[in-house]
Amino acid sequence: MTDHSFDLVILGGGSGGYAAALRAAELGSSVALVEKDKLGGTCLHRGCIPTKALLHSAEVADSIRGSAHVGVRSSFEGIDIAAVHAYREGIVAKKHKGLEGLIAARKITVVRGAGRLLDDGSVAVGDDRYRGRDVVLATGSSSRLIPGLEVGERILTSEQALALPEVPRRAVILGGGVIGVEFASIWRSFGAEVTIVEALDRLLPTEDAALSKALERAFRKRGITARTGVRFAGAESSAGGVTVALEDGSTLDADVLLVAVGRGPVTAGIGLEDAGVELDRGFVRVDERLRTTRAGVWAVGDIVPGLQLAHRSFQQGIFVAEEIAGLRPTVVPDSLVPRVTYSSPEVASVGLTEEQARAAHGEAVVVREYNLAGNGKSEILGTAGLVKVVRRLDGPVVGVHLVGDRVGELITEGQLVVGWEAHPEDIAPFIHAHPTQSEALGEAFLALAGKPLHAL
Repeated sequence: MTDHSFDLVILGGGSGGYAAALRAAELGSSVALVEKDKLGGTCLHRGCIPTKALLHSAEVADSIRGSAHVGVRSSFEGIDIAAVHAYREGIVAKKHKGLEGLIAARKITVVRGAGRLLDDGSVAVGDDRYRGRDVVLATGSSSRLIPGLEVGERILTSEQALALPEVPRRAVILGGGVIGVEFASIWRSFGAEVTIVEALDRLLPTEDAALSKALERAFRKRGITARTGVRFAGAESSAGGVTVALEDGSTLDADVLLVAVGRGPVTAGIGLEDAGVELDRGFVRVDERLRTTRAGVWAVGDIVPGLQLAHRSFQQGIFVAEEIAGLRPTVVPDSLVPRVTYSSPEVASVGLTEEQARAAHGEAVVVREYNLAGNGKSEILGTAGLVKVVRRLDGPVVGVHLVGDRVGELITEGQLVVGWEAHPEDIAPFIHAHPTQSEALGEAFLALAGKPLHAL
């Protein structure tokens, strides 16, 4: 093998890996970034960016259908799925080119190929070996499948669903989490009949129950069916479609079945355990500062237990680069990472749900909700929804939860409020521009402070 030496070797060029590379290079380290596919990983090529492009196409389709309501005459002629895919691919290609330029400008060495961690702590790629004082594992995640199901023309994961050559007439989605809900929203806007099957008792089961209920109401209004509290039993596909069997004895017929039951860590077959990196159910065991059980080896992103979100991966990549450089960055717990589901309506949250807050603080919890029906900008946009804020009694805000179109753009304010442990009385004097949807957050904070303006 030919040896190459760097200050830092990173295995995986997705969100966490390239964030670590960029920050480490900025801090003066020489960096080798090993990636077997394209820089940007799942988020850029098969996840965040392309799905949001489809969601924007879906939003435009809905806007055209409803334009007469706002006095604009238009006609909806249908979905040109080939043109939608061209739009999606163009967005991805532009962002990918920009990322490659940024990596090159920071003089980061990109190693193309599949990497494997060796027992001496180096990374092998083909016949070459890359040694670093430190190694960062950032190999990401892949779609989970249910045993007995095989991906094919009729049974899909999100990767295949992104590139479907036609809009399905009928779709069944197995899993009511973020991925399932977003594809349900896309396909319904494109004209499909959609049924979501979720084994737990509500959609988005990790979110606050009030948000789940509001989303389910909105989906019913849109014609999306949610079968909650029922388990999947099996599926049979044929040239004409797929039949999905549920444990309650019912069946569903569709053109496609999307399996959206979560994502698993990509950690198998790359030498981790042989090199002394302990795994737990496939995830890499780390301490609070993201050190693995092997000295000098760190892990970030979806292979670390917790939220599988690109922005969490960014933050962890930056954190590790700064930790290696001796800067002692602040640990950001998952509870302070904002969460957004980009469906129509959107769901956004940060901090504790009401249930979690009551489990932690008992009855010393105060909750206020503000309905978007009272918000002028939301009325103009034609969106329903709510803001729910949770605080400790006579204490700080511990959770902010929103549902409604475009509310994902508001969650950063919620993150600041929860992260800085602000009291509603501290926030109440600050004015939100009128008319904006951000006023809805302001109204909720005013209500918690005991002086509501546009709410009872």
